[in-house]
Amino acid sequence: MFCYQCEQTAQGTGCTAFGVCGKDPEVASLQDLLVYLLEGIGQYMTRARRNGLQDREIDHFALEALFATLTNVDFDPQQLAERIKKANKIKERAQALYEESCRKQGLAPENLEGPARFVVQENWDTSEMVRRGEAFSLEKDIESLGEEIAGAKHCVLYGLKGIAAYAHHARILGKEDQKLYDFFYETLDFLTRNNYSLEELLSKALEVGKWNLKAMELLDNGHVERFGHPQPTPVRITPKAGKAIVVSGHDLVDLEALLQQTQGKGINIYTHGEMLPAHGYPGLKKYPHLVGNYGSAWQNQQREFDAFPGAILMTTNCIQKPRESYKDRIFTCGPVGWPGVVHISDRDFSPVIEKALSLPGFEQDEPEKSITVGFARNAVLSVAPKVIEAVKQGKIKHFFLIGGCDGAKPGRNYYTQFAQMVPQDCVILTLACGKYRFNKLDFGTIEGIPRLLDVGQCNDAYSAIQIALALSEAFGVGVNELPLSLILSWYEQKAVAILLTLLHLGIKNIRLGPSMPAFVKPAVYNVLKEQFNLLPTTTPEEDLKAILG
Repeated sequence: MFCYQCEQTAQGTGCTAFGVCGKDPEVASLQDLLVYLLEGIGQYMTRARRNGLQDREIDHFALEALFATLTNVDFDPQQLAERIKKANKIKERAQALYEESCRKQGLAPENLEGPARFVVQENWDTSEMVRRGEAFSLEKDIESLGEEIAGAKHCVLYGLKGIAAYAHHARILGKEDQKLYDFFYETLDFLTRNNYSLEELLSKALEVGKWNLKAMELLDNGHVERFGHPQPTPVRITPKAGKAIVVSGHDLVDLEALLQQTQGKGINIYTHGEMLPAHGYPGLKKYPHLVGNYGSAWQNQQREFDAFPGAILMTTNCIQKPRESYKDRIFTCGPVGWPGVVHISDRDFSPVIEKALSLPGFEQDEPEKSITVGFARNAVLSVAPKVIEAVKQGKIKHFFLIGGCDGAKPGRNYYTQFAQMVPQDCVILTLACGKYRFNKLDFGTIEGIPRLLDVGQCNDAYSAIQIALALSEAFGVGVNELPLSLILSWYEQKAVAILLTLLHLGIKNIRLGPSMPAFVKPAVYNVLKEQFNLLPTTTPEEDLKAILG
């Protein structure tokens, strides 16, 4: 196997024997084969859609299947094998759609090569799929294209995976865009080529950033229409006595369904990881049995879930190998999978509820402690005049956006130290699970404005962008002239997509850590440094001095 799509990749270069995330060579090969089939679907659908035909079933499958190949999503070989079989049938359907479009246009179908021609035979078992998938590993790209070009190509692929995740969530909320699907397929088709220039790959990567912004906008609109604008809300972070279920991942629709199904059953629901922002939405916090947040970021789940006395539901990505101590009480849903773990495929969470009722739950209330969430764009911009006045009076000197994905690799205490060292006349905005490095610290207020503003999930980078754009308009300067610095942590492919979005918007001087992506080779980084002054994090002291002087 070879994989370097996450920040924790072995030796900072690539996992070759076993994934740091827990992915084994069997799963890696199946994921590579699934991506190859999706590229074949992209070849056919790009051409079918140019001729005016579309198929929402194909669209929806392609998004979720690519989402399943993100870091810490689907580790179940049998589930991946089923996806591969379905991908093969979906590709046949896409081919038929393309050929139908050609007939309607009076055209002869192109003789497509590569993934479009690849066929998964009905008699192949999982081991045969694994063997076949080895032919489509990332190493093959590196061997044929060289490290620099292959790395830039893989940056495009990883950004597209991020789009797939956000567009999948948006689609579940009823938000879709035909042009976004067009770009999705065109990019899958683009990835089947065997020759590229560095310039066109970087151009395509920035285009990925452009369309990721659209995907995040769709998701934001879906969340707001379904659950209302987030509101500043105190969230209990200590347990209450009673039966319990903890929900991790990102999917608020799954959480809503669980809340509805547990009403009146005497079960307290807790969020974990990236589900923390759910407490700010009126449509979710109205449920009294959504009682608080348990634990911290995804990488601590083995220890935290081991100590949790109830049932556990994993939505979307962020799952780690479950310990035997809780493997019989953890459940997956959506694109998530782990061998031997019960998967909920239809949002009927009865097995989760039954398990929770059979477990002791928390025996007693712990002393109440809370943190505040819900500072998305609507909440922040509602006090924008007060913020702007504080800046003009010199009471707020600088804004820092410190956030992104958290992880287990050493070096991430940088973000805690940086936040603690930010001067008292500065405001910190944060989002995604990187906030857990410092979100339980007391940063105080400036003129009644909290110095720490939790904007939300990783996809709420859209909210942060809207806040920045509104401030730039209010001050009559470009975003890069604002007293605003971005200090970002990355881990997986959604973070790659967000970084590409920021670069697409022309935002400069971003500091990225705790290490640069292994697939961003020197030639690519030199271009990003020259065009955007993309910088690696160093030490909190050095970076603060460079920013504030």
